[in-house]
Amino acid sequence: MSIRTGTRDDAALLAAIILTASRGHLVRGWFDLALDRSENECLDFLRQLTVTVTRSMWHYSRFLVAESSAGPVAALSAFPAADAYPLSPIAIAEAGETLALTPEQHAKIWERGEYAFTCTVPPNDVWVIENVATLARYRRCGYTSALLERALEAGRLRGLKQAQVTFLIGNESAQRTYEKAGFRLVEERRHPDFEAVAGSPGLTQFVRSL
Repeated sequence: MSIRTGTRDDAALLAAIILTASRGHLVRGWFDLALDRSENECLDFLRQLTVTVTRSMWHYSRFLVAESSAGPVAALSAFPAADAYPLSPIAIAEAGETLALTPEQHAKIWERGEYAFTCTVPPNDVWVIENVATLARYRRCGYTSALLERALEAGRLRGLKQAQVTFLIGNESAQRTYEKAGFRLVEERRHPDFEAVAGSPGLTQFVRSL
């Protein structure tokens, strides 16, 4: 196993990682619901999202990629919250423009995806880990644990004191993985609108010291 920083050439892999991570233990995730397109169309959008000029939480440079002898098989993004979260809508707009979405189509993305904000409160001075996933055939081989270890070390080197990860309530596999890495529950944010659209009551927030 080797771990490296993401590159532009990883766009297809990272698109699959982002889509998988957004779904968690469910069939459809935020991008499926907000884009309201086929899986292939969602992946096209996400490929563009990883290579925008704007260095959002989905930009390839925010990712660590784990490789096996077969090639890249897992990834996660890690970043200072204040540095990347505010860029998210800018990056989505940029990806949409690249794919020639109309202003009306762009507005619909946020209208359909608005449910998520009933359970999210953007953090400030923390090291955030997001978009964590491994390709199906390579799961339970230690890739996520290795990526988390490297991501936490990167946060320490940046001088941040706390790491945070957020995932869908009910994603027991994710919970076990993060508990094993030393994360502990801070709170669960629940909202009926979130559950009505997403199929999960809300979001779980875990933190750990760096």
